[in-house]
Amino acid sequence: MTQSIGPFVERFEPPVTAETPATDLLSGLTVAVKDNFDIAGTVTGGGNPEWAEDQTPAAHHAAAVQTLLENGAALVGKVHMDELAYSLMGMNARFGTPENPAAPSRVPGGSSSGSASAVASGLADIGLGSDTGGSVRLPASFCGLFGWRPTHGLVSGEGLLPLAESYDVPGFLTRELETLSLLGEIFADGQSADEDVRLVYPADVWRLCEDAAAAALKSALPKGDRNDSPLLPGGDLKELLPVFRTHQGYEVWQHFGSWIEKREPEFGPGIRERFAMAAKITPEEFEAAKKKRAAFRAHLGRVLSPGIIMVYPTSPGPAPLLTDGNDIIETFRSRALSMLAIAGHGGLPQVSIPLAASQGSPLGLSLVAAPGSDRLLIETAKRFI
Repeated sequence: MTQSIGPFVERFEPPVTAETPATDLLSGLTVAVKDNFDIAGTVTGGGNPEWAEDQTPAAHHAAAVQTLLENGAALVGKVHMDELAYSLMGMNARFGTPENPAAPSRVPGGSSSGSASAVASGLADIGLGSDTGGSVRLPASFCGLFGWRPTHGLVSGEGLLPLAESYDVPGFLTRELETLSLLGEIFADGQSADEDVRLVYPADVWRLCEDAAAAALKSALPKGDRNDSPLLPGGDLKELLPVFRTHQGYEVWQHFGSWIEKREPEFGPGIRERFAMAAKITPEEFEAAKKKRAAFRAHLGRVLSPGIIMVYPTSPGPAPLLTDGNDIIETFRSRALSMLAIAGHGGLPQVSIPLAASQGSPLGLSLVAAPGSDRLLIETAKRFI
């Protein structure tokens, strides 16, 4: 049985605040920070005990943390995550699994597991997480939260422990759309939210979702005609996953490989195998994946003209059970990554909305658009709730 734990690695008593915030936009709101962001005076542990042992306390707050403080937020603690952010389910074999308050028999999603758990349980109003392959979006879906993966590069990654930097973004989890809208004002200041919007429901992405979950989401959609043109000609999305795994894995090993070879950390199941896979990716394989990613990005640029918003499930279904075996978990993870890799490959903004439920567990619906459309997505989300 998976050990269930609370979301916090460390709670701050009293909460960390700025002496003189620049604004009061987030006054009265609390934040839980994933343990891969620097908080001055604390060790950035990355969800792995060996990594934590090898670090010294951070000298400064990460840029995203500092921005939250400057806008009046109070940091209530540092929260758990998957080991070095290299997973999606939130099950950390070294420390345990934070509870999914919306479905306690199921996984919370990861790697921003503690951020989602803290927000869903009401212990924080905002969860600061990171998203490389879905680590904010999937926990948002599993825990019944709003989740925002910003346009790549929009929110500074300074002070964030990297995983795969061409995919990594800081991201946010909230219970309320109003709170997410405030974050959009702060981190996407200057973006327009007033464009004419056309919604597209790409049939090839919807087909990756389990039938019951897709039906539940479709029944909760606003009434009206739906454009279901496929994202890719012929609707064949099978290339997205291997390209993501190769491109991401190569970057992961460039960052962590020398430390892993020297330190030989005792990674948990799944994490161990993913790092072993990453170690074997050749420069030639990476270059091939890089070309395929560039071609897909170019296609997205043609498809996502201003005002076009793709609408599709965040996840292939409800969160797996804590008791599910590794085969079930890995199959689910692969299906989820095929959907989540779309925004990752393209550097696109994505907002997940808690819209429906299946098997007693929340389901998220995602809005995805061209880079720089973050505030437009948050504004459009109001149509669905």
